[in-house]
Amino acid sequence: MEYKKLTHSIIGCAYKVYNTLGFGFLESVYHKAMIIELAKADIKVESEKPLQVFYEKHIVGEFKADLFVEDNIVVELKSLERLSKAHEVQLVNYLNALNKEFGLLINFGSNRVEVKRKFRQGIAHCES
Repeated sequence: MEYKKLTHSIIGCAYKVYNTLGFGFLESVYHKAMIIELAKADIKVESEKPLQVFYEKHIVGEFKADLFVEDNIVVELKSLERLSKAHEVQLVNYLNALNKEFGLLINFGSNRVEVKRKFRQGIAHCES
């Protein structure tokens, strides 16, 4: 599945979750609901997948991506009033360290779902 179509599907799942649950739950609740919605959409997802961070050719760390979709897209989930620049920078750093091109930062905020698309070589965003 091409990147734009896949991210559109992931974002659609986030809206379905938000429209069903609303705001105010812990991130873990939205996380579990996203796994269900992505599976229903026949999208391969791994939850809290351990990923290694490289510096040059050396492993220097490891983190767990909230969701790793189709072996390609890192998805970080939040349940906050609003996202901060630090959340965006963290995702771009993950993409750079993992040598992955695309990531999504999804916040189940108080008024709406907020989505930021991140690219390893630059930053683009859309707020929904």
